[in-house]
Amino acid sequence: MYSSLTYGHMYGAYPFGMGIVFAALLVCLIILKGYSLWSAAKRDEKWWFIALLIVNTLGILEIIYIVFFVKQYHKNIGKNHSGSHHPQA
Repeated sequence: MYSSLTYGHMYGAYPFGMGIVFAALLVCLIILKGYSLWSAAKRDEKWWFIALLIVNTLGILEIIYIVFFVKQYHKNIGKNHSGSHHPQA
């Protein structure tokens, strides 16, 4: 009833190399998810960990967490440690 011209073939409907692009995107999303979950666990942020684990936003929530919360945390840690190092005599 439905011809292959209407819906295309499984691989013929996509331009060459789309599988590679999809695989690369998937690897990047897994790395983002892993790093954001690891950061939330390391910082003992239970609610962020749960949200990042359950909510799938294709990397958007992970990027927001890493850029706005983890990076800010590292900046604050750097400020606190830069002036507190005093050599002992």
